[in-house]
Amino acid sequence: MNDILEMAQGNLTRVIAVRLRPGTDVLTGLTEACRHANINNGVILSAIGSLDGVAYCNPVELPDKKAGYGYGEVLHLTGPIELTAGSGIICHDDQGNTNLHVHMSLSDRYGGAHGGHLVEGTKVLLTVDVVIAEIGGLVMGRKFDEELEVPLFAPKQA
Repeated sequence: MNDILEMAQGNLTRVIAVRLRPGTDVLTGLTEACRHANINNGVILSAIGSLDGVAYCNPVELPDKKAGYGYGEVLHLTGPIELTAGSGIICHDDQGNTNLHVHMSLSDRYGGAHGGHLVEGTKVLLTVDVVIAEIGGLVMGRKFDEELEVPLFAPKQA
């Protein structure tokens, strides 16, 4: 499109509501919900609940990468954690495999704030309630960016 952005336009075509049960891996559960509903172009509108520990990561300096940055090592929080907000995009790769990119805002038992990029290993404590919207009219792609050496969102017109 141009040097500062990639963009495509579409519309919300339907909304699904999902409750993940205790012990479910959050990423696995959301991926299964998207598979079951046949959604691979979408957005997570809302996610709240409680977690039995969290696995997440944040960007750090990585001098061996062309961009100089990337996601760092996986961080872990233990014990009951409140998921105060979650959002993300539901994409797919060139082979059609669903690929979720989810970020979370969290609160520990002492009210300490945490957050970052969700990775596998985060389990539901009591419930995680999620509202997902399917997007039509565009392709929510995700592909490896050779220049930056990281997988990135690659939207395009359908």
